[in-house]
Amino acid sequence: MSTAHVVVNVLLAAALISSAITNFVRYQRVLDIMAKVHVPESWLNPLGIVKIAGALGLLVGLRVPRVGIAAAAGVVLFFACALFVHLRARDDHVVPATAFGLVAALALALGLAA
Repeated sequence: MSTAHVVVNVLLAAALISSAITNFVRYQRVLDIMAKVHVPESWLNPLGIVKIAGALGLLVGLRVPRVGIAAAAGVVLFFACALFVHLRARDDHVVPATAFGLVAALALALGLAA
């Protein structure tokens, strides 16, 4: 396992946890964006839980590579769906979903290469 793989997984996990917390505390900017893309507020906790699960999977994956690969693939899929939802709603706030998705793809590629 490379240093890059560890750094990417840890940073992505930290960012996912941070993002999940904004869901759980109902950060106003998140509420505004979710309303704009027609995602009900009732989905915030389940989406936050999925982000936490992805973060934990990435961290466990540092010891159990198959778990990390599965988690990275799941995070890629999650943010691909998020990007689709933003585009479908004609929302131009796509940078976060795109950035998360690209970093998750990097984590997946590094996990597969390890």
